Amino acid sequence: MAIGASSAKAAQDKADSATEPAQPPQLRRRLGRADLRAVPEARRALRELLRHWGRPGRSEIAELLTSELVTNALIHTDHDAVLTATVGPRGLRVEVRDFVARRPRLRVPDADDGTHGRGLVLVQSLADAWGVSAHGVGKSVWFELDSDVA
Repeated sequence: MAIGASSAKAAQDKADSATEPAQPPQLRRRLGRADLRAVPEARRALRELLRHWGRPGRSEIAELLTSELVTNALIHTDHDAVLTATVGPRGLRVEVRDFVARRPRLRVPDADDGTHGRGLVLVQSLADAWGVSAHGVGKSVWFELDSDVA
């Protein structure tokens, strides 16, 4: 090997990586079955991901909606779930995948029911888009917040 060959290779590798498109910032967490400690942990991880997003009001909404989706997945299924959040040029997309085919129902919360039944109503009200995507096993409930909305 010639003197300087390794440094030339390192310089070429660095130049090659500079031309590759950067991967969007992403959070991916496996959530243990019925482990509600995952809810505040998911909020903290999302807050860290969004620290440089520059949309403080939108970040707070994202944390709230993520809490709702994570809680729903952990309470209404008897399986693990996976949280994925991706920040891209158009905004934020959060999805929580579980391994139960039963689709969530949007329901009108009962005034006498304390805090139950409001999660998807909040998602519908505050997200720019949301939905449910079926998978071979289970589903993902997702929402998006656009980056250009004030």
